[in-house]
Amino acid sequence: MHALMQDRQLLISTLIDHAALNHGEVEIVSRTCEGPTLRTNYQTLRQRSVKMAKALLRLGVRHGDRVGSLAWNTHRHMELYFAVPGMGAVLNTVNPRLYQEQIEYVINHAEAKVLFFDLTFADLIRALRPALTFTGTLVVMTDRAHKPAGLDDCLCYEDLIEAETDEFEWPLFEETQASSLCYTSGTTGNPKGVLYSHRSTLLHSFNTCSMDGLQLSCRDCVLLIVPLFHVNAWGLPYASAMCGAKVVLPGPWLDGPSLLPLLQQERCTFSIGVPTVWLGLLQFIEEHPQLLTGELALERVVIGGSAAPRALIERLHRLLGATSIQAWGMSETSPMGTIGNLLPKHLALSLDEQIDVRAKAGRPVYGVEVQVVDDLGRTLPRDGKSAGHLKVRGPWVASGYYKGDGGQVMDAGGWLQTGDVASIDEDGYLQITDRSKDVIKSGGEWISSIDLENAAIGHPAVQEAAVIGLPHSRWQERPLLVVVVKPGVDVQACDLLAFLSTQVAKWWLPDDVVFVDQLPHTATGKLQKARLREQFKDFVFTSERPQAAPQRSDVNATTNHG
Repeated sequence: MHALMQDRQLLISTLIDHAALNHGEVEIVSRTCEGPTLRTNYQTLRQRSVKMAKALLRLGVRHGDRVGSLAWNTHRHMELYFAVPGMGAVLNTVNPRLYQEQIEYVINHAEAKVLFFDLTFADLIRALRPALTFTGTLVVMTDRAHKPAGLDDCLCYEDLIEAETDEFEWPLFEETQASSLCYTSGTTGNPKGVLYSHRSTLLHSFNTCSMDGLQLSCRDCVLLIVPLFHVNAWGLPYASAMCGAKVVLPGPWLDGPSLLPLLQQERCTFSIGVPTVWLGLLQFIEEHPQLLTGELALERVVIGGSAAPRALIERLHRLLGATSIQAWGMSETSPMGTIGNLLPKHLALSLDEQIDVRAKAGRPVYGVEVQVVDDLGRTLPRDGKSAGHLKVRGPWVASGYYKGDGGQVMDAGGWLQTGDVASIDEDGYLQITDRSKDVIKSGGEWISSIDLENAAIGHPAVQEAAVIGLPHSRWQERPLLVVVVKPGVDVQACDLLAFLSTQVAKWWLPDDVVFVDQLPHTATGKLQKARLREQFKDFVFTSERPQAAPQRSDVNATTNHG
């Protein structure tokens, strides 16, 4: 028996229509690549999105065609978020932090018919243009007065907008149609495309606005730090339109001196970003405490992209007065899979005890199932100790990659292998132990590089840390700690090891410590462990050296297992 409910499709166009009608005057604040800050609202956002949709139709874009963007967090990029999928095309947000060869690969693999780009990428476009096989139209995202010289074959964004009216009816189609295409960061091989649907996007947005999700509401002002080219900015543009939240877009400036004024002046209550951005902001505030005038309105900070060190959660609370919500996910999960909210029984705990809970990767939200299995595929108990391979499934989880790249990704039960090693406790909280390829196998036991890194970052002298496993004749692998020290601070390896000895088991202690000026990161801010392993592939632990040779000035040793 069929129910007697109306069958309305879950389409992205309904989000901007709802926001314009019911939250039309709510502000969208954008720093622009030209310099000035622009203030607009949801009503204007819809009008300009409609005009751009009509312009794309005139350019020959049809249902299912891919439209690319190389752009920062600005009002124009947010307009494309609604214009492109709203008209039935597919928005391919290209990560400009990838290598040029990867950017070229992504645009050509997506077969982008039109490519939009910000002013800052004019030189990149000049270099890419001859190799773009399918892209017939290039649009620079500015007005005619700021259009760079030497790009005569490129159209101008504002010219396209001005040529159209806002009289338009969004087309209706099935909600399972593709809406956007995001590519993985490509740490090994070419990036792979994850193709989201209108349905998956709206279901993900409902989760973001729920109380057990990110609790986003019309009372919030969102500082959108996570880039619009990174997994649809974690779905925040769509969720913000769903609930009518104010959105603040920082443009290309994600440094501390640029973010702090926005937090203060716009009275932002909610923000979201990767740990490296938060570490940079906190370092700036610690170096310039006089700039932190009055209390911030910031209530909640969402940390994702990589595991958040406990020390980062403590510093966010101490310096910004914000509650940290750690979330786990990946491009393949849209990306929210688990969210670190507290349960009622945690509310009576001390702050330190609550932070212990928040330092975990969170609990699955409704719609996402997770399980941990051993090497034979047997489900491991939810005891918070049994670590194994993490698998996930749900209505906003990928079933495969664009054009079949990567082959079959789901098992017979519909589970996607994430590549993470994790445990799940009795309350459902996920603890990411490592990436499968990064876990250190020492003497038949696993050492979590993530736990070691988080412990090291707890030292007041450490700005950033990475741990990799290197070959050892006796123990198979041993950990090497690679550290970036805060500017103007002096610390010795023995100090770090003494500190770590109070945080982790003795046999976990790194065998050596190396100090470097910076660590390599992926285009989305994650540590590039593969590059570190390549960099230190010929490194020999002090305990493995054939004789007592003079120590390098940047390397110090400690005892291993024994």
